Amino acid sequence: MKISVITAVRNGAGTIRDCIESIRAQSVSAEHIVIDGVSTDGTQNIIREYGAKLISEPDKGIYDAMNKGLALTDGDVIGILNSDDAYAHSEVLAKVSTVFSDKGVDSCYGDLVYTDHTDTSRVIRYWQAGNYYENQFYRGWMPPHPTFFVRRSVYEKYGCFNLALGSAADYELMLRFLLRYKISTAYIPDILIRMRVGGVSNLSFKNRILANQMDHKAWKVNGLTPYWWTLYMKPLRKIGQYFKMPK
Repeated sequence: MKISVITAVRNGAGTIRDCIESIRAQSVSAEHIVIDGVSTDGTQNIIREYGAKLISEPDKGIYDAMNKGLALTDGDVIGILNSDDAYAHSEVLAKVSTVFSDKGVDSCYGDLVYTDHTDTSRVIRYWQAGNYYENQFYRGWMPPHPTFFVRRSVYEKYGCFNLALGSAADYELMLRFLLRYKISTAYIPDILIRMRVGGVSNLSFKNRILANQMDHKAWKVNGLTPYWWTLYMKPLRKIGQYFKMPK
């Protein structure tokens, strides 16, 4: 079984090295494809140092870049690691590989910590995803997308990221795969990703309102109807992540 990892980046010279090195440190090797949106800060030079497969061309944003990566990979299982994120330890892909040794598993996910942008040893939030069951999405739940690994066959059957969903494209994709089409998934009870703080949808109240509108659209395009309180619960669930720290 081959694992492929896609990284989308534009002007990520300050963090891309940590991302790449966390992949290279894995005990299980993986194909790494970097889709660069024509960086101007030296990002491409850093990528070339490591010999990762690099595609640099204009794109329509991060999810367009991810879709380009999905079209180029040849792995059986695909993960996405953002340029300012890193795998939490060297056994992440080994654990993923073990899960997918079960042919009945279509996807898997795990836990994630948000860290200070500069001091990545300082944890700000702890996203402990927990086990999945069908009604979870109706309760405002979603798995951390950077921890979400999926078989290539699922993308081929059910499609890639919907660019019309903006910052909610990852939410829509997981909603589509897990709730609409009911692919199987497995929870890895371990921190898989260290993510620097600074998500686009959380930068301002205005962005949070826009994100909520896109979340509604994510349900609508899949022919699904959330409870009236579902999408209010989604951001509220994050509050507890600031108070529960990993052991």
